[in-house]
Amino acid sequence: MSEPNLDTSFGAVETQFNVLRRGYGSLPYPSVAVRKQRLLKLKALILDNQDALIAAISADFTIRASNDTLSAEVLPSIMGINDTMKKLGRWMKPERKFVNLLFQPATAKVLNQPLGVIGIIAPWNYPLFLTVGPLTSALAAGNVALVKVSEFTPNFGVLFERLVGEYFDETEIRVVNGDVSVAQAFSELPFDHMLFTGSTAVGKHIMRAASQNLTPVTLELGGKSPVVIDPSMPIREAAARLVFPKCVNAGQTCVAPDYVLCPKKDIEEFVQHFMVEAKRQFPTVSDNNDYTAIINDRQRARLVGYVEEAVAKGAKAHIAGESDDLADYGAKLPPILLTNVPLDCAVMQDEIFGPILPIIGYETLAEAVRFINLRPRPLALYVFGYDASLKPVFELQTHSGALVFNEAMIHVAMDNLPFGGVGPSGMGHYHGEYGFQTFSKAKPVLSKGRFSSLKLVYPPYKSWLMSSIMRIFGR
Repeated sequence: MSEPNLDTSFGAVETQFNVLRRGYGSLPYPSVAVRKQRLLKLKALILDNQDALIAAISADFTIRASNDTLSAEVLPSIMGINDTMKKLGRWMKPERKFVNLLFQPATAKVLNQPLGVIGIIAPWNYPLFLTVGPLTSALAAGNVALVKVSEFTPNFGVLFERLVGEYFDETEIRVVNGDVSVAQAFSELPFDHMLFTGSTAVGKHIMRAASQNLTPVTLELGGKSPVVIDPSMPIREAAARLVFPKCVNAGQTCVAPDYVLCPKKDIEEFVQHFMVEAKRQFPTVSDNNDYTAIINDRQRARLVGYVEEAVAKGAKAHIAGESDDLADYGAKLPPILLTNVPLDCAVMQDEIFGPILPIIGYETLAEAVRFINLRPRPLALYVFGYDASLKPVFELQTHSGALVFNEAMIHVAMDNLPFGGVGPSGMGHYHGEYGFQTFSKAKPVLSKGRFSSLKLVYPPYKSWLMSSIMRIFGR
């Protein structure tokens, strides 16, 4: 059994990287059996220690609803591993390619080769799922991995580091804990690929550090994911479907609805139905174990500041809790709708990452589309409406990491869909086969036999032959 490594110096992190590098060098193309064995160990780590993992994450949040962890972390992690194991053999099979007559006789194929040592920097909001998801893809592709967990979830970090030491050899996976300086040292290592999940601002630093080693990066960032409510869907139904994705994990989700574009005439009705549904799902907030706390005082103060600034500038706050005084909720923050919000407020400029939902009115669908397109491309776009004409409008006239109709967030748990942003909301994608491809090198393999037709075009050049080749192949 391996104990957590308490030495977080650059030298210690580099030492673990070098051990992994040697481990990969000794087995540069693991068989499907070896890869499945590693995935089974990852699955066993989660299932054998499910209660301890839930408790550790809850302690890091002060209180984290156990069902939030089960439904949004444990379940999708296991589902992702199961789906990957089922399809891995097919993904690994080399893909035969046609060889043009000009290059015959020959055979060609594409072989997905492991990249090597993968660096994974995980965030605090879903520390298990956003560690296990990239790990699943990296292991499936035949790589080894070094993981940096967030300093804001220390209980989870220490536990996960210890468990990885128990379930995996030091040449397969290792975990490091530490503060920003450790993350900086981590990002400067010469990984073969690095995946970072976190804020856009930090993502820029990660990309800058990775560029020193020409390390390719996948950036899973955030942004302000809009909701558009079309008049073709009853307002009551739209409001009911938005409470859960906005309130799960107290809104601390990168793909949570960030603001709502609602027909102006329906805003009051939306607020009414949202408040009713929020209070049905969470009759109380302060003493409710089904409602998650904000991760720390700094994040909570940031969120309260958003509300106070908006209200000071003329917005109205609608609080779905037992008190209108936000100080009464301790580490928690109740669901809050904001109406009449000036667009220059911080809550309309920054990613919210909390249970606050601004409502912005619009007159025409074209106006709503223009509002979205004038802003940075979001990680997700949610459209609520039953009119069939909505789909081509949003599919072809908007850009987002994902486009979801009549629900929110569920695409993240679907392993046959790529997950990732575009522009400020991210770079690259993973999940399922897309993750397998991200952490592989698609290597073309061309094989010629004893006879080489290319000798026919060696110098000295024969003009009649080149003319014939151009007539056949160059038109």
